[in-house]
Amino acid sequence: MPDKLVVDYYTDMLCVWAYFAQIKLDELSQEFGDRIEIRHHFITLFGNNEVRIAQGYEDGGYQGYSAHVLGLRQHFPHVDIHPEIWTRNIPASSMPVHLTLKAVQLLEGQGELPPMTNASRSLFEELVWQLRLAFFSEVQNIAAEDVLHQHLEALDIPLDKVDGEIGNGNAYAALALDMDEHRNRMIEGSPTWIMNEGRQRLYGNVGYRAIAANIQELLEREVDLPDWC
Repeated sequence: MPDKLVVDYYTDMLCVWAYFAQIKLDELSQEFGDRIEIRHHFITLFGNNEVRIAQGYEDGGYQGYSAHVLGLRQHFPHVDIHPEIWTRNIPASSMPVHLTLKAVQLLEGQGELPPMTNASRSLFEELVWQLRLAFFSEVQNIAAEDVLHQHLEALDIPLDKVDGEIGNGNAYAALALDMDEHRNRMIEGSPTWIMNEGRQRLYGNVGYRAIAANIQELLEREVDLPDWC
């Protein structure tokens, strides 16, 4: 069997466009199955929300940004957004959740987590979705340690092993690598899809058909040669 097509997927957990895009990830899994491998990476766009939004969003700080996000909701009826988004339980930074997720991702890669049964997502992918859902639809502060632990426990992910990957520095190293790739690959924002060893990229609110067409074209190539057109 040929190697899977790798799709590097870069997001910030607090990015509403990545929340909207989950349906595209699910559809890719349904359409292409084990022919592709989506590798999740986290870029820190919301690293300091006091600076980025409270002080930096010119149309009214947190209140204005909340109105902006709620205004987008009408165009994406497949998800819920809480009316108090970005005005209650505001995460100070996306970095704590990114660090926790990198620890879980490492454990999954080491075979330390059980597989999900009767599900198209891995346990790590399910955690990513549940945390995004918790923030956008329930306004949970997913940067808070107790909230993160609640979600880990709900999926039977061992807290001691997650804390171990953070405590020994491995999760920090993995997150640092994502941050390096953010810079070196000049990734503009969230979500960004990168394929074909960086030669093809799609950024932002890209339609599903465009993503699927790029993947299908790459899967149909018999050898990895440059295209003539």
